[in-house]
Amino acid sequence: MNPEQIERLIREATQAEQVILSGEGCNLDVVVVSPSFEGKSPLQRQRMVYAAVDELLRSGELHALSLKTLTPGQWVASGGEAG
Repeated sequence: MNPEQIERLIREATQAEQVILSGEGCNLDVVVVSPSFEGKSPLQRQRMVYAAVDELLRSGELHALSLKTLTPGQWVASGGEAG
């Protein structure tokens, strides 16, 4: 599993402005900041991200993701920097 590959898949699927990966091995913490999350519930946002990495999860190459999904406005309000 390549973190750059995961980041690319998530960026493409969600039109993310930022994807921040942390963690080790096949268990990752991921923060995704995307304008496409506007008006979507947390569950809808998570489904978008999981759909992007579904093949990696099914193959066992990626075991777990801990997700935080934010709109750009939420990111700035939480102390993140505008992207």
